[in-house]
Amino acid sequence: MDTAPMQAPSRVTATFRFYDELGNFLPRERRGHAFAAPCARAGTTKHMIEALGVPHTEVALILVNGESSGLDRLLADGDQVSVYPRFSRFDVGPVQRVRTPPPAPLRFVADAHLGALARLLRMTGFDTLYDNAYQDDTIVAIAAGSGRVILTRDRELLKRRGVQHGCYLHAIAPDEQLRELFARFDLAETARPFTLCLHCNLPLRAVDKASVLDRLPESVRALHHEFTLCDACGRVFWKGSHHRRMAAMLAGLAADPPPGGEGA
Repeated sequence: MDTAPMQAPSRVTATFRFYDELGNFLPRERRGHAFAAPCARAGTTKHMIEALGVPHTEVALILVNGESSGLDRLLADGDQVSVYPRFSRFDVGPVQRVRTPPPAPLRFVADAHLGALARLLRMTGFDTLYDNAYQDDTIVAIAAGSGRVILTRDRELLKRRGVQHGCYLHAIAPDEQLRELFARFDLAETARPFTLCLHCNLPLRAVDKASVLDRLPESVRALHHEFTLCDACGRVFWKGSHHRRMAAMLAGLAADPPPGGEGA
């Protein structure tokens, strides 16, 4: 009689349900309901969530069989996995969050396709590193070394090992991307508009008109009296029409209600 132990199956099957905007990462047929998916026996929640298309940076809470779980939990056959994005209305304090919040004050590094967003973030006073020559490895290293949040529309970048804090931008237009970030990170209360150089990402300082008079267009000399200067690049800024448009945009962002978090 053969008494050799039976080998466990090499794969297991778990059931997944992704809530709210996380469904946007899935094929349409998997959105809004639970579905079964095969998993490697040594597969973790992080491995499977990302294999199904959702970057781990977009996940705030995981429940496995109704219990809160981290990203490193090994999945077993028959597990029921519920995956949630950031909550804005519900108190989920008693459960285990997937990660700690990014360090304050929030600082960002934007990938090569988000130059316009980087400029808008600097205009609102948020330290944002950007260079269109940045490679993915460079972005990951910068974020890890200085605690910055990676901003990108490349979900594969956010799945990389070593990425702790990131944000996938669903919007295409830069102003809508800014609105999305303000809602996700509650940026309105900490915005400090017109305090950073749009080109250098360094603090501006107020200067007397007389000290920059020779750098000003004639029309600006006649109409404006308050100026700031970037000591790095020498650019001078004043409250012109661009300033008024940006101030109106910021007023709208501050007035926006927080996004819902009901979990449909």
